[in-house]
Amino acid sequence: MVEVIILKLFLLRKSINGTLPTKGSKEIYMAKWTKKLFIEALKQECQPHAVNVVMDFIQFSEVQADIIAWGRGEGHGTMTFKCKSEDWGIVPIFHVTSDGKIKFLLNNMRNKVRKREIIREYTLKLESNFMMDFNEDVYTSDVYFEIGELFVTKVEVEKFMHTVRGITARLHQ
Repeated sequence: MVEVIILKLFLLRKSINGTLPTKGSKEIYMAKWTKKLFIEALKQECQPHAVNVVMDFIQFSEVQADIIAWGRGEGHGTMTFKCKSEDWGIVPIFHVTSDGKIKFLLNNMRNKVRKREIIREYTLKLESNFMMDFNEDVYTSDVYFEIGELFVTKVEVEKFMHTVRGITARLHQ
């Protein structure tokens, strides 16, 4: 039992000298992607309109999110907007990728948040903002959408931010 606890503590240790652990080592490290790397990749991979929309989401997240999580994967970066709820813990709301896509984490919320009014509000707002069906029967798994196609005008971006602001306020209650 003591050996297992010591092993777990060892696994949680970050590299002290700032270098990344080698493959097979017992050390783990924080996110591979940073805001700076994410923005650089975004500017290289996306059209200017999509870059502007994602930049708006990053600025919005820095003010409104309880936690911003930068991805650890290969290929493209992710930024996840997370809200701390006293009832349901940390709830991710959406994430965007450095290749210009967005995922509404609605099904994740359906599994985590037990208050159906909050899920219903998020669903209705997404449906009215984007004229798409996010019903549980149709939208069975969270999928990526092209930001440039989904957010054509600044008003659509602002409506989505307003929706997220409202959902996070409900989750904080």
